[in-house]
Amino acid sequence: MLSYKHGFHAGNFADVHKHMVLVQLINALNQKPKPWSYLETHGGKAHYDLTDEQAEKTGEYKKGIAPVWAAAQPPTLVANYLAQVSTENTGRLLRYYPGSPAIAANMAREDDRIAIMELHANEYELINKYFKRNTQVAIHHRDGYEGVLSMLPPKPNRGVVLIDPSYEVKSEYQEVARFIKKAHQRWPIGVYAVWYPILEAGLHRAMLQSVASSGIRKVFVSEFYQKSSNSGRMFGSGMMLINPPWQLEEQLGSVMPWLERTLAESDADSSSGRWLVPE
Repeated sequence: MLSYKHGFHAGNFADVHKHMVLVQLINALNQKPKPWSYLETHGGKAHYDLTDEQAEKTGEYKKGIAPVWAAAQPPTLVANYLAQVSTENTGRLLRYYPGSPAIAANMAREDDRIAIMELHANEYELINKYFKRNTQVAIHHRDGYEGVLSMLPPKPNRGVVLIDPSYEVKSEYQEVARFIKKAHQRWPIGVYAVWYPILEAGLHRAMLQSVASSGIRKVFVSEFYQKSSNSGRMFGSGMMLINPPWQLEEQLGSVMPWLERTLAESDADSSSGRWLVPE
């Protein structure tokens, strides 16, 4: 698990999908004056240079954030997301990409609080350095599941938990499902956002089913497909959302056709949004 580095994948189509949803979740929290908490199980290094060796080796951002960044008159949800990417760049030059911790910090208000877990020693050192002068952000060098669970319920008592592991080990899917059940018991009013890769093996289905049968209510799933399911690679990106804000289903549904036109290959399946468990 500690061999994974997100720098090779920063700004890819899955990041676009994941972070567009995350920005909308935080925007919804910001509609009310009450402060919020943001917790994350796998923070990464928070800030990525798209011209460095890792990003250029895979070039995944070229079929992710790059065409979205270059698009004219994007929909509101996409424009809100791009506004966060803009904070890391100068003018129209796209060089840097913000990870989810940076996005949360950029959107935080004075009384909002952020706690990020990162177990990888090098990634922890980099993210700790990035947030060195930000007193709103606490970086913890510890296991993400154990760390976040120990902080629930958080103060302030409204907010979001992002669960975004690498899934390099197959057992990670069920580890996520177990974590969600425990976390929801401790903080049932929290918003939980779980990113997962969509691969030919379909291991994410058992994870979704485990959560669906747990008794947890109000679970929405958004899936974006970029490639054909027989491409032999990750062909889709999923977000499982527990307690999503009002109207998110309609908002995501309205933007997915644009995202498909901008990022999806011609033989990709249509993206979908559905209630895994209704309220």
